[in-house]
Amino acid sequence: MSYINITTKESVAILSLDKPGEKVNTLDESMMAQFEEFLETLESDDSLKGAVLISGKENNFIAGADIDMFKARETAEDLEQLSKDGHSILNKIEASSKPFVVAIHGSCMGGGLELSLACDYRIATNHPKTVLALPEVKLGVIPGTGGTQRLPRLIGIQKALGYMLTGGNIYAYKAKKIGLVDELTHKDALEEAGIKAVHKLSESGPHDRKDKRSFVEKLLEGNPVGRNIIFSQAKKKTLGQTKGNYPAPLMIIESVKYGYQKGLKKGLENEAPLFGEAGATSESRALVNLFFGMTDAKKNPLEKKVSPVQHIGVLGAGLMGSGIADISINKGGYSVLLKDQTLEAAVKGEKVIWDALNTKSKKRIITPFERDQLSSKVTGTDSYEAFGKVNLVIEAVFEDLDLKRKIVAQVEEVTNDNCIFASNTSSLPISEIAKGAKRPENIIGMHYFSPVQKMPLLEIITTPQTADWVTATAYEVGVKQGKTVIVVNDGPGFYTTRILAPYMNEALLLLEEGASIEFLDKSMKKFGYPVGPMALLDEVGFDVAAHVGETMAPVFNARGGKSSMKAQELMDAGYLGRKNKTGMYTYDGKKKESNTNIYSFFGGNSRSNPDIETAQHRMALMMVNEAVYCLQENILKTPTDGDLGAILGLGFPPFTGGPFRYIDRHGAGAICDLLNKYSEKFGPRFKPAGILEEDAKNGKMFY
Repeated sequence: MSYINITTKESVAILSLDKPGEKVNTLDESMMAQFEEFLETLESDDSLKGAVLISGKENNFIAGADIDMFKARETAEDLEQLSKDGHSILNKIEASSKPFVVAIHGSCMGGGLELSLACDYRIATNHPKTVLALPEVKLGVIPGTGGTQRLPRLIGIQKALGYMLTGGNIYAYKAKKIGLVDELTHKDALEEAGIKAVHKLSESGPHDRKDKRSFVEKLLEGNPVGRNIIFSQAKKKTLGQTKGNYPAPLMIIESVKYGYQKGLKKGLENEAPLFGEAGATSESRALVNLFFGMTDAKKNPLEKKVSPVQHIGVLGAGLMGSGIADISINKGGYSVLLKDQTLEAAVKGEKVIWDALNTKSKKRIITPFERDQLSSKVTGTDSYEAFGKVNLVIEAVFEDLDLKRKIVAQVEEVTNDNCIFASNTSSLPISEIAKGAKRPENIIGMHYFSPVQKMPLLEIITTPQTADWVTATAYEVGVKQGKTVIVVNDGPGFYTTRILAPYMNEALLLLEEGASIEFLDKSMKKFGYPVGPMALLDEVGFDVAAHVGETMAPVFNARGGKSSMKAQELMDAGYLGRKNKTGMYTYDGKKKESNTNIYSFFGGNSRSNPDIETAQHRMALMMVNEAVYCLQENILKTPTDGDLGAILGLGFPPFTGGPFRYIDRHGAGAICDLLNKYSEKFGPRFKPAGILEEDAKNGKMFY
């Protein structure tokens, strides 16, 4: 079946991209081959004035290169050749004697944007679904089909580096403002606009594109000295953020710099080997595996058992509750009843959602009409009066078992027999919450992470009583809310909180032994975590940490664990973390600084830091080993779920691939040796999990 469907209108070839059997278009070898054939036809057919590239998919232009094609090539040389093949075709498009116009609606990512950059004129729809990006850095590679050369020349070096180094999204109006696209139009007028543009370019010659850079950008980017300052600062900032754990960002900077020193042709030639080198790194391979894990998690394994959901009730209009309501209306398209104890509190939650929508409207990501339409989907309330039509209730109230049981009883009184009750608890066993319920089979855990709008993970927790249709429906809702979903079995702390607890506990024990707050945070950021354990403790709050510690202590102490009681002590003394500006750090001044007053709880102000590698391994391996215990005890169903949960929920270093791939990378034997060494020195809490010891003996791997 053909990927590119070609028709002719008004002497213009319309190339409709529609990958057979797929929801989205991706660049693959069959598409490239068909493109090459067409290029020859276009040049030789005098009746054709040019071509318009447009998608046959709904809300998708090209989602990027086919990752399977990338994964099938393991050596740097094979990957380099893949880049060269792409260059060959895109260079021909750029050099064509007849104009190419690209008409973009929906996502235009990676190779799709690089293809667009090689065209003469870019039109995009003024629609919230239209978004452009070069997100290759998220897979540990660099844009490999001209992106590092063409994007900076189009929008400027500084803007281009900003987008390529983060993989950030560019919405339609922003794309027009910075000169990435030349024209915006309504999606229904897209093809017609493309045909008009071909005729104009054919008759009047190349588009006279205005330089949309600021005066300062032009000044800095217009000479070698200024450019060197830009590249030097970009490198410094990148190393500050990545701690040298990710090779790809530095290669992007190098590729752009080389292209400006040697010219476009040589810059493209240099891009290919850099792409190959980046793609062959262990970091890239780990990130690609993470991508496949996330993609698979978007497919509901119980799809046929899903019960329809239209109306969701969210209990608690605070940070978590309003966040859950936000993603439910914005991404899921559900209508939401947002309930709190008072109407004032519920309205406050509504306003948080409205403010976020209004900001999007001001940035022209959505229209004022779409803002109003979405905000009308959430209704604040202080009663259960309208809950009779609700299909799913998500509870996001304080972590108190008696309170949650009371709420279950109240909800069961006002909802029908097919209404699901989901708790957003972070540590309380779901089976305990379900005790005494009329419909325990309808009760499930849906554990979101803060801030809900940004954190990609949803951890679903099932009990032996939870019905399959309930799991299936909760999963479906999570996917529609834009989350990567894992399903785990019930137990104290489930998976994510359970593996976070020993990591945080070890950090507190190190603090008790004399390590400084800054040392612990810097050590783990250098290891690859996005934030250190002390800063995380402030964000979570000492009250929550104390509650989690109390819940988890029996599990760990039964294995000879050593539980720090400092979170409880600090909470009792009035320390709550960021929420009351008294924590590991001070928050009153302009600069965040460690709170030296807190050292009085940890042996005094005299600090003596241990060896950094030992500190890193003590904290990280507590998390890794606990992940293996979770698999051993059937809390986790697969190592992939474990890796996804740790990375997307807790920030375990993505370039490692997760706890289980981290073990495979270093070898179960080496990890066991290190744990046994620490067990002898620091106590039995480091004893390796049984299946880890077995794998070490048998030379087995998790993947």
